[in-house]
Parts: sequence; structure tokens; C-alpha cells
Amino acid sequence: MPALNVTASFVSELLFPIPMDYSKTYNDLKSIFTDESKEISIPGSKIKIYNIGFRSEMTQSEFSNKYDSLIPENKSFSYPVFVPASIKSDKVILLLHGLNERSWLKYLVWAFYLAQYTDSYVILFPISFHINRCPSSWKDPRAMVSFMKYRNSSLGNIDMSSFANIALSNRLTEDPMRFFNSGYQTTVDICKLISGIRNGEHEIIPQTDKINIFAYSIGAFLAEIILMGNPGNQFTDSKLFIFCGGSVFSNMQGSSKLIMDRLAFNRVYNFYLNDFEETLNGKSPLTDFFCSSQIGMAFRAMIDLGRLKTFRENILKNLKGQIHSLSLLNDTVIPSKGVISTLRNSKKDNSVDIWDFPYDYTHENPFPIFNSSLSLKVDYWFEKVFTEAALFLA
Repeated sequence: MPALNVTASFVSELLFPIPMDYSKTYNDLKSIFTDESKEISIPGSKIKIYNIGFRSEMTQSEFSNKYDSLIPENKSFSYPVFVPASIKSDKVILLLHGLNERSWLKYLVWAFYLAQYTDSYVILFPISFHINRCPSSWKDPRAMVSFMKYRNSSLGNIDMSSFANIALSNRLTEDPMRFFNSGYQTTVDICKLISGIRNGEHEIIPQTDKINIFAYSIGAFLAEIILMGNPGNQFTDSKLFIFCGGSVFSNMQGSSKLIMDRLAFNRVYNFYLNDFEETLNGKSPLTDFFCSSQIGMAFRAMIDLGRLKTFRENILKNLKGQIHSLSLLNDTVIPSKGVISTLRNSKKDNSVDIWDFPYDYTHENPFPIFNSSLSLKVDYWFEKVFTEAALFLA
């Protein structure tokens, strides 16, 4: 009897027989989601959304900017959890977003799909000073336009400056260490969250150690550092699916009207590529952290391919099979070449896929909403991407 050739697409059709209308689901979830409601029912689905309160316990440290510790929204906030139809599920997916995001809007469908087709609890956890962890004024177009005009008049006409990126741009121009600080605080918060789940202390998620990660853009950068650093050995068996990310920092091009302006990106880039290592000379708690701790060294190793190269490559080899990246051909923010040079160990290594969508997309908006027949193409490619992710993380 001939062997049965079971392809990935055949398995996909068995597990995911009903295609999702991405555009419609996007608008449906947009109309019902609010972070002010404790519980949100999704019409036509057994999946529910719960907003869970969280308090960050990280206090002022050698790493943090003293003014940032005065922002209350960053200390006490809520995060959404998509609860699967099977509430006794023992699987969890942590979904990490991109840089300079101010709402969960584009991620709601992503989380809904993953919850539906992996039967996992899906946690949307905000990076420090993003989404609802920042003052409302940072999201106010009127206030930010005035601020943008002032910044441009003071510093000259800045390329890629916009009301959408002015808050982050100004903060990083003032203090590029905020790039690390935000990620470090988020890591501490995530460790607290995961520890609570593992110990059976979470409000709605049952006790489990089956915790995987779906990460996009700068969230992928953070997730890679977390897996490489493995604080508290909490991520030893975790899988990481990366979308539009995965490269070391030096291969990113973060200047964008939706992310940060050119001045801010150049400031951050020059600091971490040229000045950062010099700050580690001598004895200090900062030097001890970045030169002795696994998480500190992982951050340094993810700045540039030549930095702590052996350290990075050895850890990534040990993580082989736990990380898969899907990159987009026309992504100019985190180009696929940089992802390949970071994650692919050999020509036979299949840990990185490069796809191209047959419609106009960007890194910031891979699945645009069209009021035309193009929406069918977006529906198809959304389904294809997230089926790939679901098969890897299920």
C-alpha cells in the first residue's frame, strides 16, 4: 500500500475548514471592543474577551528615566484575554505588538483567530508606554499636531515627522535608553504574569506551563531576547512564531510616520551601535547587568550581528525548532534579509519564510481594509498567515 503524503495544506484544510472573513471580523470586533468593559461577548462565537487588571511592580532603577516613573498609566493598566470556547484549555499564547501602537484595533482579529483555531487563551499584553500604558494626550491628534509643529520649528523640518509618532520620537530623542527601559520593564511584567499563570494564580486562565508566543515587529525583538535570556527558566519549552520581525536591531529601518521620525531613529541607532558599549566600561550596576546577566547579554547580542556573535548563535541553535519567522518581501522596516542573516543557520534551515502579498501592504499595515474586491485577497492571505502560525503554536 503506497504511503500517504500528508501535506501541510491538507492538514490545514482538516483543522481549519471554515475560512474567516477577515475584513468583516475586523469591523465586528472594532464595534464591540472597549477596554472599559470587564467581559465582552463576541456575537456568533463562544469566544469571549476579558479585560484583566495589572500592576507593574518595577520601581525606579538605574535603567529608568526618573520622569517616566511618574506616569501612572504605565504602572496600573488592563490587558485583554481572549478566552477560547473550551475554558478548560491548558494552552496560552502571549501576543506581543509593534512599536508605537496606541490601540489594540488591528490585533483583535489576530487574537480571535489564534484563540479559535488553537483553542488557546490569547493574551494581548501592552509594551511599557504603549497602547493603554500611556497618557491619553499622546493619542490626541490635536495636542500632538501642536507638539509636532513646535518640535519641527525648534529642530528643523524633520523627515517622517507626524502627529502619530511625535510622542515616541521626542521621548527617544531625549533619552535613547528609553528603548531598552521600555522593553526591560515589559519583560519584568511578563515574568510576573507568566509566573502567576504557572502557579495557578491568574484570575481566569487555568494553571499551566504550556505558554507560547506570537510576536510582531518590535514585539519579536523583545520575544527573542526573552527566549534567549529565559528569565527564571520560564520559557524553556516555549515556541515563538514571528511575523514581520526577527532581525537584529542594526538591520531595522524604524523611521516611519507611524513609528518614529528620522531624527529619533538616527539618535537611537547611533546610540546603540556606537555609544552604548562605551557606557558599560568600569564597575556599575548597569555594567553588571549587561555583562553578567543572560537577559542583558541577550539584548546586546540582538543589537548587531557582530556583537556577542558566538553567544547569540549558540543560543539560537539550541532554540532550533522553537522559533519560526514569516517575513514579507516588501517590508522596508524590518527587511527579510536582516531576518535571514539573524535566524537562518544554513541554506537548509527552514526557520524563515518569505512571502509576498498580491496587494499594496506595508510593514505597519500588512492586512489593509479595502472596500473593493481586493478585500478577498486580504482575507485569503490573512487566513494563510495565521493558519501557519496556528499550526506552529497549537
